[in-house]
Amino acid sequence: MDSESDSSRMLQRLHRSHMRDAALDEVFIVLSVGASLIATLGLLANSAAVVIGAMVVAPWIMPLRAAAFAILLGEIQLLGRSLRTLMVGVVSTTLLSLVLGSLADLPRFGTEVLTRTTPNLLDLGIALVAGGLATYAKLRSDAVSSLAGTAIAVALVPPVCVMGLLLSQQQWNDAAGAGLLFATNLLGILTGGLVLMAWKDPEFRQVFRRSHLSAASFTLTGLLLLPLGSSFFNLLDRARKDSTRDLLQETIESFLTRETLTFGDRESVDVERVDIAWNQDPPIIRVIVRVSDPALPSFKQVSAVQEAINRRQDINFRLVVQRTAVDVVGPEVAPNPATPAAEQLLMPAPEPEQAIEPTESDVDPAKDNLGGDALPLGRPETQQKAPS
Repeated sequence: MDSESDSSRMLQRLHRSHMRDAALDEVFIVLSVGASLIATLGLLANSAAVVIGAMVVAPWIMPLRAAAFAILLGEIQLLGRSLRTLMVGVVSTTLLSLVLGSLADLPRFGTEVLTRTTPNLLDLGIALVAGGLATYAKLRSDAVSSLAGTAIAVALVPPVCVMGLLLSQQQWNDAAGAGLLFATNLLGILTGGLVLMAWKDPEFRQVFRRSHLSAASFTLTGLLLLPLGSSFFNLLDRARKDSTRDLLQETIESFLTRETLTFGDRESVDVERVDIAWNQDPPIIRVIVRVSDPALPSFKQVSAVQEAINRRQDINFRLVVQRTAVDVVGPEVAPNPATPAAEQLLMPAPEPEQAIEPTESDVDPAKDNLGGDALPLGRPETQQKAPS
């Protein structure tokens, strides 16, 4: 009997506390607007530190945690109160960031915006754990210090701000990705909180098994597995391909710079940089060399190196060598004394001019930005033989 009374008092205490957390009051509005302004300005400035500050200020996890409690116990009034408060924050933040994005009118957004447009299963996992920890901090007052870290780990305000910014630039697909991230965090926190309460208390566990709202929450979270899973596997595929490309580029670069039988005499030909253009078929290996002899490397040498590379790899490459001449400078000479001849002939050093970037139409495809002659070579039999 005493245990039932204690349990009833605990539920009443939690209910009153969650009702306060779900209230749409001045504190929530001020903190929500402040967090939205900080997050939006931080995203426009591409500042991770500022965005993190907005995560700490944002009060959205409070009504969301109350919603998890209401779903578990079937408290429709508390659930409606929580969702109303949360929706006011979401709508106001979206409109605020949309207006700021229109006023700023940036030509493109930074990485802080772009990284929040492609959620995957990892984001859902983070949200589930964060939701459980946020609920645990509510049940155990001595764990309340973890609440700020939880808010940082699973951000609710920044994805909504990103959505508003992208809507201001009519980038619909990326805005939908940011909205998916917000939905992932929202449902992840709800589901994580439900699981934690069911694990923590036997009475919650019994209610959890009978709760239709809990089943609906799990169903909605399960529906996210389709788009998030597809994004996650695409991420893994890109990571594997990037790793393979990096390893292959290191192997080719090592061959070109360390092998003795590449371009001949290292004193005459010095390999400076190796880049591979993977977006062409066959991929183009562009090698920049400094040469003291303008006739090196010869067509024959480059063709032999290309064939050697292709024999060692699973796919064929085309080699393009750009040669840059080495300046031959005489010994240093002391500055001229202040004589009449020097004053008459010498001019003051000109001020350095700001370099002007060439447009695409000004760039010769047979030349590299760094200057010098380029030797694009395909198969030896299809090229005119250059003098060796």
